[in-house]
Amino acid sequence: MTAEKIDPASFVAPAAVIDIRERVKRDTDAAVSIDDLKAWEKAHGRLPKGCAVCLNSGWDARAGDAKAFLGTDGANKLHFPGFSKPAAEFLAIERDVAGLLVDTLSIDTGAATDFAVHKVWLGAGKWAVECVANLGKVPPSGATVFVGAPKVATASGGPTRVLALWG
Repeated sequence: MTAEKIDPASFVAPAAVIDIRERVKRDTDAAVSIDDLKAWEKAHGRLPKGCAVCLNSGWDARAGDAKAFLGTDGANKLHFPGFSKPAAEFLAIERDVAGLLVDTLSIDTGAATDFAVHKVWLGAGKWAVECVANLGKVPPSGATVFVGAPKVATASGGPTRVLALWG
């Protein structure tokens, strides 16, 4: 689905922030799993209808250093966190989720070569925002995100501004 076809109402959504920062310290290729999502639901209740699931990996702290943000290794391969394909399928099929937000370069992990999460997620007509800053400041639940996405005919995306409000 191209940008102008996305329902603008879906860009205002309850936020569910999945925090995997501790795992990322040990594994830069960490991916949000179904277990992470179910743990969030155990702590905060079922994912809200029409929510935005946000990956807080702490990766935005690397934004000032291109090599660190890309996670480039000695073989010039990328390494950064993202969502797993099973988690994307779970969210697309078993939950009513409007979009994904990540603090990394992609909703797939950096090591991905088949971009399975992109195919599952975007193929389901959902939206995603990458390179989101400050997700560590947003509470795990109780916030609302506002995504100022452009309405450009036939565009697959573009620059956007994301705001989160709570309290």
